[in-house]
Amino acid sequence: MDNSTVSASDAPAGVSADRRSRPRVGHIQFLNCLPLYWGLARTGTLLDLELSKDTPERLSEQLVRGDLDIGPVTLVEYLRNADDLVAFPDIAVGCDGPVMSCVIVSQLPLEQLDRARVALGSTSRTSVRLAQLLLAERYGVRPDYYTCPPDLGLMMREADAAVLIGDAALRANLHDAPRLGLQVHDLGRMWKEWTGLPFVFAVWAARKDFLAAHPETAAKVHQAFLASRDLSLEEVAKVAEQAARWEAFDAEVLERYFTTLDFRFGPDQLAGVREFARRTGADTGYPADVRVELLGG
Repeated sequence: MDNSTVSASDAPAGVSADRRSRPRVGHIQFLNCLPLYWGLARTGTLLDLELSKDTPERLSEQLVRGDLDIGPVTLVEYLRNADDLVAFPDIAVGCDGPVMSCVIVSQLPLEQLDRARVALGSTSRTSVRLAQLLLAERYGVRPDYYTCPPDLGLMMREADAAVLIGDAALRANLHDAPRLGLQVHDLGRMWKEWTGLPFVFAVWAARKDFLAAHPETAAKVHQAFLASRDLSLEEVAKVAEQAARWEAFDAEVLERYFTTLDFRFGPDQLAGVREFARRTGADTGYPADVRVELLGG
């Protein structure tokens, strides 16, 4: 798309085209968020946002610190900072069953990982906490965890299992683990089988101070993301085809991935969030009954 053809008048009302007042918005640099951002260029809204691209953990820190006004925040960091943030309804990155890109890759059956070395190659505290929860409560094991770069081959030289997320997990799931004869356990599938609920890895939220000062802008950014998501899913084959030009996955795999992910944040997803908080709050830094405040709620 030639963005030079998009004028300020094409933008949704309430989202300023003035560079000095554009909302500072985060963008996760993983494939799982591409459908939430792809449509922004098509609608022209991309020019009305000051986007910052980074990992989920760093964007979460920037939003909490006040360096971003609106953005994705990993579930654990949202729950820890719920008093300062308002979540956008009906938009998240999650799954209702398999997720494909949040996995445990293991050389041993999971029930044999007690006191085994497990490498954490994730930059997301939420996926790490979910993996630890599942291993402890569902499989009754407490491994020896350590952090390292998300390189599966190197991980498996020192560890019996590894937790991976994002594009690295997708590569491990589809390419590397089968080639190396390793077991792949999908965290989304494991959570769904255990609880019967969807899982939410990241929500989109606005800082309360920004929302108080610019309520109309926050609402318009929310609507812009919903429109982008809906357009991307309507044209998901085109999104996958364009992404495949630059990624290590073909268009068919990417289309399957994008349609496996769950970008909703409704009552079922909220129930999943509350269940996760109930099970983890006591030792993760938030109340077990933490209140999730939604925009417009």
